[in-house]
Amino acid sequence: MKWFDQQLEQDLSNIIVECRNGSRKAQEQLYRQLYGFAMAIAMRYAADEHEAGDILGHAFVKMFRSIHTYDATKGNFHGWLKKIVINESLDHIKQRSRFSTMELETAEEPFVNNSIIEKIDAAAILQLVRLLPPATHAVFVLYAIDGYAHKEIAAQLGISEGTSKWHLSEARKILQQKITAIKN
Repeated sequence: MKWFDQQLEQDLSNIIVECRNGSRKAQEQLYRQLYGFAMAIAMRYAADEHEAGDILGHAFVKMFRSIHTYDATKGNFHGWLKKIVINESLDHIKQRSRFSTMELETAEEPFVNNSIIEKIDAAAILQLVRLLPPATHAVFVLYAIDGYAHKEIAAQLGISEGTSKWHLSEARKILQQKITAIKN
């Protein structure tokens, strides 16, 4: 680890200690330092920036309320915060939607023309992902972006693995149709 990275980690550790001691100034510093990181995660799950802001507000409140439980020996702070933001995002999605109980033992793999995808920028693809139905959106982001397995997704969302696979297959079909429509 380079000196600069070590210094950033030490600064973060000091800010966390001050937050645990109730320092509002340290809380503001931590919020400012982690806002971009946390917002990027929330935006993957939210339908728009306003919704991501709501998710982020709740996530930071949870983070500050439970900061005394953070244990640096079990992982880094960014990973801990990422889990809080993801869980808050999923809670938000559950509140605004109901998960389908569609089952699919083997997910169908729709054909996606890679030459079409290469012509679309990441922001446009993320915007298409945000147009997915909420439950399908959540499963897609958990699986395709955050790397969760169907078993983990099922446990987090209170659905079966088959339902998780169905939502992923549905997301892929919808995205393939939308991407194809853009380029035709």
